[in-house]
Amino acid sequence: MTLYQFLLLFLFWICLPNFCSPEILFKRTSVPQKRILGARVPRSDGKILHRQKRGWMWNQFFLLEEYTGSDYQYVGKLHSDQDKGDGSLKYILSGDGAGTLFIIDEKTGDIHATRRIDREEKAFYTLRAQAINRRTLRPVEPESEFVIKIHDINDNEPTFPEEIYTATVPEMSVVGTSVVQVTATDADDPSYGNSARVIYSILQGQPYFSVEPETGIIRTALPNMNRENREQYQVVIQAKDMGGQMGGLSGTTTVNITLTDVNDNPPRFPQNTIHLRVLESSPVTAIGNVKATDADTGKNAEVEYRIIDGDGTDMFDIITEKDTQEGIITVKKPLDYESRRLYTLKVEAENTHVDPRFYYLGPFKDTTIVKISIEDADEPPVFSRSSYLFEVHEDIEVGTIIGTVMARDPDSTSSPIRFSLDRHTDLDRIFNIHSGNGSLYTSKPLDREVSQWHNLTVIAAEINNPKEMTRVAVFVRILDVNDNAPQFAVFYDTFVCENARPGQLIQTISAVDKDDPLGGQKFFFSLAAVNPNFTVQDNEDNTARILTRKNGFNRHEISTYLLPVVISDNDYPIQSSTGTLTIRVCACDGQGNMQSCSAEALLLPAGLSTGALIAILLCIIILLVIVVLFAALKRQRKKEPLILSKEDIRDNIVSYNDEGGGEEDTQAFDIGTLRNPAAIEEKKLRRDIIPETLFIPRRTPTAPDNTDVRDFINERLKEHDLDPTAPPYDSLATYAYEGNDSIAESLSSLESGTTEGDQNYDYLRDWGPRFNKLAEMYGGGESDKDS
Repeated sequence: MTLYQFLLLFLFWICLPNFCSPEILFKRTSVPQKRILGARVPRSDGKILHRQKRGWMWNQFFLLEEYTGSDYQYVGKLHSDQDKGDGSLKYILSGDGAGTLFIIDEKTGDIHATRRIDREEKAFYTLRAQAINRRTLRPVEPESEFVIKIHDINDNEPTFPEEIYTATVPEMSVVGTSVVQVTATDADDPSYGNSARVIYSILQGQPYFSVEPETGIIRTALPNMNRENREQYQVVIQAKDMGGQMGGLSGTTTVNITLTDVNDNPPRFPQNTIHLRVLESSPVTAIGNVKATDADTGKNAEVEYRIIDGDGTDMFDIITEKDTQEGIITVKKPLDYESRRLYTLKVEAENTHVDPRFYYLGPFKDTTIVKISIEDADEPPVFSRSSYLFEVHEDIEVGTIIGTVMARDPDSTSSPIRFSLDRHTDLDRIFNIHSGNGSLYTSKPLDREVSQWHNLTVIAAEINNPKEMTRVAVFVRILDVNDNAPQFAVFYDTFVCENARPGQLIQTISAVDKDDPLGGQKFFFSLAAVNPNFTVQDNEDNTARILTRKNGFNRHEISTYLLPVVISDNDYPIQSSTGTLTIRVCACDGQGNMQSCSAEALLLPAGLSTGALIAILLCIIILLVIVVLFAALKRQRKKEPLILSKEDIRDNIVSYNDEGGGEEDTQAFDIGTLRNPAAIEEKKLRRDIIPETLFIPRRTPTAPDNTDVRDFINERLKEHDLDPTAPPYDSLATYAYEGNDSIAESLSSLESGTTEGDQNYDYLRDWGPRFNKLAEMYGGGESDKDS
């Protein structure tokens, strides 16, 4: 806070009313139960003068905001006329901020503010005061309400809602044209003093712009500001309170002003004369362009081009391209180097959007001269017509000329022309053309009924420069000749009832013809020969009726009749054909509806219907399936397992000296006999070989359950040695029992999966050559595992 602001604040505080002793007095009156707040001001002799305060001041305290002292700020004093000064009364304060922001001395009634107060946060506080007897706690004065109003000081500078404003104004605007209005706000009290009175001034942007001090409206200050010279301006506006006086607080903002374009510049051609060169070209070819520049932008720079004079106005035209603002010169008629080689045009460019305010600047148009030089070019041949149409009858002979196409070279050299057919348009090679004179002739017979039109393309190319070629469309229409005989329109399925009467209609027939005569189709129907059973009646409308001639037909005697019908047309030469109707004899009901046309149908005996036969067949199939399933289940027999216990596991060694069945040869040896001797079945003959002599198998007594396996094997060996029927016949089976304390111990792989850790099988090599193979197998397995 500056010294100047401190002095203003001090003077303002001194001028406050009742500054010396701001107190509120509870005074008794003659009115019962009513108290009046009054001010008590000490006299110079020490006595207290009592007077009733004015009505608008009786319940208000005033307090300056932003107090900077170290002690609590004194607000005022509450005092009751019942207070004798002996401390018997207690003053109580309640309401806004009581006890926190505002505190009261219970004995003296002095009110203090505990912290700095900002008026911009809250402008006044409403509190209630009461005096009670300290001993009885009864109120000696009724509760009275008063207000502490916060006096404003200039502690807030004006602020703008935006730090940077953007505005536009048209160029060439008159002085005083409004650009934009900026407004600053001040949080101080506008109703008290000049703390919130804001004055605007311009700090940057002169002499181009000015600002109104009271409203903040920015206006132009210079005339004829040209966008083409300078487009952007930056203006800094200051808002200052205290009416702009010295010591007031201020804030600034920046306004970026852009001059918008107006159409104040005419278009200008960069050259007075423009030269163009062009080859002989077609009427739609663009030969060049012209462009006039305009310093304006947007629509103000849009230009329209036109040809206003010259000796080539009938040959050339100009088109305005809106995107590029160019004038495209095009050819209206074919250019011919031999006819004329130079044309002169006068082209004008004019603004399409002219601002009437700037008519005084002059005409917004410009002109230039365009000279066009025609250069000779090697042009392709030109046909005498844009397309050709040839009509020919379909019965002409092969090689007949159907028409001729003509083309010439428009160049001065007049190169000879070579004609050819585009074979993509004549895949069947029906036509051909003479390469020298352009005569088109047939190479195959024509048929209008196959193709009525042929669309061909003829190519004309210069012999000296084959790349220069021209194509023309040739349409060949094939005219009709009556070369097709009429035929039945559809296939007729005709029948006659056995009970038919003479003259009964059984069929209506019609015909079609592929030819298309000029007078339309006309057909005649007749029989090839007189038929005693049927006749044809021509309806003379290209249809005919088939009628019966006798009474009754018998399908058992004749089931089908063939009726030849002759159909002829009336064109020249007359064409005719014979169509045969197949008429079946059928049995009909009383209304003439067909029931059966088969003669064998009467010979079939009455029997079951088709549905019944199908049902019987399904039942038979189901019964067969049931019988097959029952037989399959019947054949399955439950065998007693040879292994009674999973724990009764013994080892066996089987050695074969033949190349026979191997381990899968279960007929040679059944390990089940060692597991459970009691479960041995009757001896069976081997199924893989046929013995030379059939012996009756010998039945051996069953060994008891407690028989030792060694004794059992010995007995069985003896039996097999003496039994000629015992297998094998071409192999040797050796049974051995290791017994106890074997040096090699068990060689079985059973339960080897439970062994933990790796084993070393190198000791197998020490057992002799019989174990070499086994050593290689187990040794190789370890090597594989390591790999």
